Amino acid sequence: MSPTVSIIIPVKEINDHIRESMPHILALDYDEFEVVIFPDSGSGDAFPRTRIIPTGPAGPAEKRDLALKYARGEVFAFLDDDAYPARDWLRKAVRHFKQPNVAAVGGPAVTPRHDSVWQKASGRVFSSWLASGRYGYRYLPDGGLREVDDFPSVNLVILRSSFERAGGFDTAYWPGEDTKLCHDLTRKLGERIVYDPEALVFHHRRPLFTGHLRQVGRYAFHRGLFARALPDTSLRPQYFVPSLFVLWLAAGAPLSLVSSSMGALYTLLLSVYFLLVSSESVRIALKERDFRVGALSAPGIMLTHLVYGLRFMHGFASRRGE
Repeated sequence: MSPTVSIIIPVKEINDHIRESMPHILALDYDEFEVVIFPDSGSGDAFPRTRIIPTGPAGPAEKRDLALKYARGEVFAFLDDDAYPARDWLRKAVRHFKQPNVAAVGGPAVTPRHDSVWQKASGRVFSSWLASGRYGYRYLPDGGLREVDDFPSVNLVILRSSFERAGGFDTAYWPGEDTKLCHDLTRKLGERIVYDPEALVFHHRRPLFTGHLRQVGRYAFHRGLFARALPDTSLRPQYFVPSLFVLWLAAGAPLSLVSSSMGALYTLLLSVYFLLVSSESVRIALKERDFRVGALSAPGIMLTHLVYGLRFMHGFASRRGE
C-alpha cells in the first residue's frame, strides 16, 4: 500500500503560481495525498484536498518545519510555490522508500516551455556544465538514478520519520536549509537520498539578469559558509572553481602588464574561456531552438561565474554559524 503524502508549500501569499500549480497537483496519479499551504496571512482562496494555514511572517524553513505539527502524511513532499509537478511525480518518488535506508528522494526542476526567453536562458545557464559542473542534472531530466548527499527543497520528498529525527530544517539558514537537512540525513543519521530523473517538477526561473544573479549570489554565499561549517558535503573542489577564476582574472591583468610571457598566457587562457562560453551558447541555442536563449546564455554564464565566485568567498570568510 502506498504511503499517505503531504505536499508542503511555503509561500508569502497565495499567488498566481499557486493557482497555476494546483490543477497539476490535483491531477496527480496518486490517491493518498493532501496539500498544506503555509502563507503569511489568509486569503479568499480555497482548493480541494488542501488546507491553507496562515503562519504570520515567517521564513520558508520555519514554514516547512510546521509540517510536523499540521501535516498528516507519512511522507512530506516539499514543493516551492513557483513549481508544479508532472502527473506521475509522487508515484515515481515514493517507490524508492521500499528500498532499505532511503530517507528522501529528489528529482529535477525543469524550466517550463512557456516561460519567457529570459527565464529559459536562466534555466539553461543553471543546466550548463560550464555553470553547474556535474550538478546540471538538477535542472534537466537527464542521467540515471544515483545517490546524492545534497539536494534542493524545490523538489524533495522525505519520510516524515526521517525528517523528524533530523530535526527538520535549520531555520538559521536561507537559502541553504536544504543543504543542512541533507547533511544531517546522510552524515548524522546515515540514511540515503536518491535522485530520480523521472520524479520531476517544473520550476519557473528568475529571469536573467537581476533576479537570476541575486539568486546565484545567495546560493554562493551559503555554499561558501557551508564549506567551512559542513565540510563533509560542501568542502569540494568544484565549489571553489568560480572563486579561483575571479582571483585569476583580478591578478592576471596587472601581472600581464609587467611580464610579456604572463600576458601571453593570460590572453591565451582568456581566449579559451571565451571560446568555451561561445560554443556552449551555440549548443544551447540549438538545443532550445531559439538563438535568443543561446545569445543570452553567454553573458549569463560569465556573470554567474563572477557573482558566484565573489559571493562564495564572502560566505567562506563569514563567521556566521560559528
